[in-house]
Amino acid sequence: MPKSKDTTSADLHPRTNEDVLNAVAWAAGSKIPLEVIGQGSKRGLGHPMQTAHTLNLAGLTGVTLFEPEELVLSAKAGTPIWEIIELLEEHNQELQFEPMDLGPLLGRPSGQGTLGGLINTNFCGPRRLKAGSARDHILGVTAVSGRGEMFKSGGRVVKNVTGYDLSKGVTGSYGTLAVLTDVIVKVLPKSETEQTLVLEGLTDQQASHAMSLAMGSNAEVSGAAHLPAGIGGTSSMTLLRLEGFAPSVEYRIGNLAELLKEFDRQQKLDASSSRPEWQKIRDCIPFSTHQQRCVWRISCTPSEGHKIVQAISNATSIEHFYDWQGGLIWVQVEQAGDSKADLVRAAVRANGGGHATLVRAPTSIRQTVPVFEPQATPLAALSRRYRENFDPFSILNPGRMGA
Repeated sequence: MPKSKDTTSADLHPRTNEDVLNAVAWAAGSKIPLEVIGQGSKRGLGHPMQTAHTLNLAGLTGVTLFEPEELVLSAKAGTPIWEIIELLEEHNQELQFEPMDLGPLLGRPSGQGTLGGLINTNFCGPRRLKAGSARDHILGVTAVSGRGEMFKSGGRVVKNVTGYDLSKGVTGSYGTLAVLTDVIVKVLPKSETEQTLVLEGLTDQQASHAMSLAMGSNAEVSGAAHLPAGIGGTSSMTLLRLEGFAPSVEYRIGNLAELLKEFDRQQKLDASSSRPEWQKIRDCIPFSTHQQRCVWRISCTPSEGHKIVQAISNATSIEHFYDWQGGLIWVQVEQAGDSKADLVRAAVRANGGGHATLVRAPTSIRQTVPVFEPQATPLAALSRRYRENFDPFSILNPGRMGA
């Protein structure tokens, strides 16, 4: 039994990398399953698990390296995201992929996410259109595999990566491959300002067309979302965000407004009004109220998004909104405790394909419904072999991503 074992509970509380190594090695040797958490803000994601112990990384915190001039930061996996954001803001820098705060959507307080949880889930915000996801900004990790072996991948610069980039491989694995102890990420300067062009009163199909025009222009749009009536207000709102130096933003938003002049109900939001709107979209705040209702996150071809929504809404009552130019759809099933999994996935398959993830649902539903998009047989076999290489005894978050 590792020394970090809490004698009053089934929790293990490592404080150092060596503690983590000892804990996982003990669990691997005894074939004892572990639930791996930081602050526990994302416990409601994925399939429910049955584990003997919880490996709680909340004590594994602290920024271990920050070089603003080199645009690189390294921190322990349990470091709160808000702590990193505050440090970066002091130097006018940011995590440009806009980390999503899942707390409100999952019925927990905001600001509880950790760096390890962020990398393990690979969630990101509206700027993915321009900046990519967390996976595109990770430079390296130190981690302990399910074999009880510590390994490092990557480093402070991209050129340090040779062979297989395991840091990107473990990103988005929901803690099923390895326990992260240290993470190195790329940081970037913040934009001087931003403005958002809002088009009012568009249908989903019209909004899809308008967002496509905007993204195909030279306006350098960094966010494109559509909120139907009732989600963003009494009228629908299509939001197009531009960021950069103030004169450039002013010039580009003027050109964009002219390009979209066929949609004549327009308004512009300055930075103070724009930022809160995009934060609500990023954190899926419109669906944070009714916690018993199921919420789906659908990734698809942007031009097909409104068709998927139409197919679902023809069969059941839903609420929805779009991000990523329509390539990301948030769908809330209005009936409490009803996931509509078959209906949702059939609509996606019939309209260009994609991935539908059940982000929020009662435990009873998550026990029986495939939370993540089922993989084709060849891909499922490859994923299984990949997991077996990292965690041959299935001790790390077993079953969280399915069988």
